[in-house]
Amino acid sequence: MELLRNYIGGKFLPPKSEEYIENYNPATGKVYSLIPDSDADDVHIAVEEALSAWKRWSITPAKDRSRILLRIADLIEESLEELALAESIDNGKPVSLTREVDIPRAAANFRFFATAILHESTETFVNENTSLNYTIRQPLGVVGCISPWNLPLYLFSWKIAPALAAGNCVVGKPSEVTPMTAYLLSKICIEAGLPPGVLNIVHGYGAKVGSAITSHPDIKAISFTGSTRTGKEIARVAAPMFKKLSLEMGGKNPFIVFADADYDRALIMAVKAAFSNQGQICLCGSRMYIEEKLYPIFVNDFVKEVRKLKVGDPLDESTNIGAVVSREHKEKVMSYIRLAEEEGGEILTGGQAASLSGRLENGYFIEPTVIVGLDNSCRTNQEEIFGPVVTLQPFRSCDDIITMANESKYGLAASVWTENLTIAHQIANQLETGIVWINTWMLRDLRTYFGGVKHSGVGREGGFEALKFFTEPKNICINIDKCPVEKL
Repeated sequence: MELLRNYIGGKFLPPKSEEYIENYNPATGKVYSLIPDSDADDVHIAVEEALSAWKRWSITPAKDRSRILLRIADLIEESLEELALAESIDNGKPVSLTREVDIPRAAANFRFFATAILHESTETFVNENTSLNYTIRQPLGVVGCISPWNLPLYLFSWKIAPALAAGNCVVGKPSEVTPMTAYLLSKICIEAGLPPGVLNIVHGYGAKVGSAITSHPDIKAISFTGSTRTGKEIARVAAPMFKKLSLEMGGKNPFIVFADADYDRALIMAVKAAFSNQGQICLCGSRMYIEEKLYPIFVNDFVKEVRKLKVGDPLDESTNIGAVVSREHKEKVMSYIRLAEEEGGEILTGGQAASLSGRLENGYFIEPTVIVGLDNSCRTNQEEIFGPVVTLQPFRSCDDIITMANESKYGLAASVWTENLTIAHQIANQLETGIVWINTWMLRDLRTYFGGVKHSGVGREGGFEALKFFTEPKNICINIDKCPVEKL
């Protein structure tokens, strides 16, 4: 039974409360570690350490900050197998996924922002030879980074890497459901030579730790990824304190397939978009819209492909679908499957908890579930389920699909499949989302911005936009007009 500690001021510290939270392995349903049940007292200590460290870190040359962050990236890559296994055990996702996606992406995040700060430029303006204006960007100070459980190290690193690269110090809170890789990252930071107090990781519940980070007067910005409900609460508290906010929240993303699409590729990617990471990705295509004349054959082939997916041990290389993250989340997802039936939906495959044997008999497994026959406005099609559940619906025309796709309070991402370039541009322009993929899904370039509209978020992450978020611009104006010399 491993006992995790908070990482504050470069040291591993127990929580002030001396209380701990049980951490479950989703695949077995058994407790396998204990994490600090921290509170506002621990956050206060972390902020004090961060404030002290910021005096030095903020003036550390970019090349030196870059060197340390690159070393962290190197160590993540060297620890690939250890981190991948830890992420799989902690989250329930297949180890093949953590090895191929989660951990490499975490290293890439550190590497991208470590090098980005070496290539920053500044805006300059000359006003008719009378003045010269130039802009500098300065770190904010101490910032709060709150990350979710679905992509634990992947998304935690996406927040803290740009914050640290820009010269800020961080008080971070990983999800209490999946804390392990953040804890292992603490050890990597020490080995990489990150100065004490530059990064502080406080474990615990959102109501205690997350709330204390949000309301602390010395924390200048909050970067949050999680539920829309929690995002609203963060905005309610932080906005009157004039903190900078980046809120990446829920999604109910349309996956749109026209009849002229590359059928085989669209079918394969549709399965991947629906069920990757057990459907626990904010970008998953949980609402699938298929052009009416293609709909019957697509539904038939889609169900065949879904039935090939193996639900099993996350540590088995052949597993496609692992466990959902917790017992509570399993119950939530199953409640939506029952709701879909009540709303008149037909379950074509799945719909049940998956029963596994041996050490997995108490794990949180759900069969990948495909539902048809629902009205577009029903709760199942409008509320974020965040599990291995997908609905399919037919559409007739471009106008039809635009109306259906936009009939949601969410607006994070969409995927459009067509060989008609005109239609692709037309649909992409009218979709109310922050991201549109054409003939692909979840193809990411770290230079591009990420984020949604409506209830899916405020602000953008990724690329140079992330560095801008964690800095404050300052305009400096110099008078360059020639002044006449007064005669003596």
